[in-house]
This record gives sequence, C-alpha cells and structure tokens, in this order.
Amino acid sequence: MKTFNAKTEETDRKWFVIDAAGLRLGHLATHAANILRGKNLPTYTPHADAGGFVVVINSDKIEMTGNKWNTKKYYRHSRFFGSLKEKTAEQMRADDPTFIITDAVKGMLPVNKLSKTLINKLKVYAGAEHPHAAQRPEAYTIKPKAKV
Repeated sequence: MKTFNAKTEETDRKWFVIDAAGLRLGHLATHAANILRGKNLPTYTPHADAGGFVVVINSDKIEMTGNKWNTKKYYRHSRFFGSLKEKTAEQMRADDPTFIITDAVKGMLPVNKLSKTLINKLKVYAGAEHPHAAQRPEAYTIKPKAKV
C-alpha cells in the first residue's frame, strides 16, 4: 500500500457558496479556511493546494459576540512616525464589510508561501449577488451556534 499525495495540478476544484447572514465570524472563517486548504476532503495534503473555491455572500450581515463591534480594532501603519490608524469593527463594516471576513480567514491559514494562493481563492461579497454563477457553486450550509 502506498501513501497518497495530492498534486495541485490533478485536483478537481469545487466551488462553494456560504451565506454569512446570521453566522458568527470565527465559525464562518474556520469553515472557509478548511475548504480553501482542502481539509474537508479525504485527499488532504498539507503541502499542496488541494482545496476548492469559497464564495461568501452577505458579508455585511455577519455577527460577532459580546461587544466586539466596538472593542475589536483593526490597525494599519504606513511606517512613518505618527501614522498608526485604527478603526473599530463597526467602522470597518461600514467602510468595507468584505475586509472583516477576508482578514479572519487569512488569520486562520498557515503562514507560508501557500497561503497567498489560498487566500486568492476566497471571494467575498457584501450583498446576495455574486458573478460566479457560471462555475455552478454548491451551497455550503453552516449551522449557526446557539446564542449565549
């Protein structure tokens, strides 16, 4: 019996649509990262890109627990003195609701050369419409966790 190693060129990529309305950010990001890496498949190989594509719709309707909309901060810095900017999650949702999900999924991917190609397979949209109908994506359902 030989060990199977998936090759990036030989993988059959599937497209999945996740509706983010009513889901918690961390729960959604975990499922999306697992699909991007291919951990939901029996042919998972850590060093190869064997995962599928993920389309997240309704990113403006994502939920966070507690008071995270006001306490969670997103920082950016241009490396000049005094240029540190910060925004709360509520301000970031008003400016760009797709960034919150993209940043959360990016944080759950491994820190290596492969993560750059994996994050490019994530497509996030604020509304319910997306331009990927030609790829015939499957609906991926995530059960929302119980409210605490």
